[in-house]
Amino acid sequence: MLKQYIVDAFTDRIFHGNPAAVCVLEQWLPDDLMIQIAAENNLSETAFTVKEGARNRLRWFTPSTEIDLCGHATLATAYVLLNYYEQNVPQIVFDTLSGDLTVQRHSDLYEMNFPAYELHEVPVTNEMEEALGIRPMEAWMGRDLLCVLPSEDDVQAFVPDAEKALHLPGLILHTTAQGKDADYVLRSYAPKLGIAEDPVCGSGNCHTAPFWAKRLDKEGLTAYQCSARGGTLYCSVQGDRVRIAGKAALYAITELQIAIHGLSFGEAYASRRY
Repeated sequence: MLKQYIVDAFTDRIFHGNPAAVCVLEQWLPDDLMIQIAAENNLSETAFTVKEGARNRLRWFTPSTEIDLCGHATLATAYVLLNYYEQNVPQIVFDTLSGDLTVQRHSDLYEMNFPAYELHEVPVTNEMEEALGIRPMEAWMGRDLLCVLPSEDDVQAFVPDAEKALHLPGLILHTTAQGKDADYVLRSYAPKLGIAEDPVCGSGNCHTAPFWAKRLDKEGLTAYQCSARGGTLYCSVQGDRVRIAGKAALYAITELQIAIHGLSFGEAYASRRY
């Protein structure tokens, strides 16, 4: 049987933060099966990890496709490995589509070292205003589209039209503003990935943290993702890297009843017929 963990990332309480599924494998499953598992979970991300020598390979799947970077599922995977598989090591290094990603444990915080996205300003368009319901003050592009709104209240109040957001540039749409209690707030929407709203988006802060670090002239930042579930991230921008730290809470450990070519997962693994 295949063991799967459900972890709420960027929070210390279940039912908050961003839930991710984590499957710890001895050997890779077929890609189409991993997509089926992710679709069945219907969470924004399902992470799959395999120990390869001294390193851990990590891949992330939405319910419809594999993606190149996911913060909350990386934090969730590090939480699982550091608490259930490799309790005596201070950090985990993941081999990913975005290069080597390091996660260090500092008491109850898990700090990730991620690449910062290079941003360039783009014109604010009528299409952005129509999708968001409010005209952004500024717009910036990295992998994702970053729309700067006038206030924190606007980020909380205005939810984009998913159909119209599909036609905006960028993989994910983030809205952000300077915060009241946090340095900045954000929300993240990913209709192109089949995700209406990502409750707490780690890779989104690889866009927002560099933006606000420069705007506020601060290296260390506290971010609050003001979705319905909410989540707090502690970010530090150092050149072209962003350190993102957060807490995590275990919600469930389950066993997946997977059949491959008519065999159970255990039988298929033993026979190596897949």
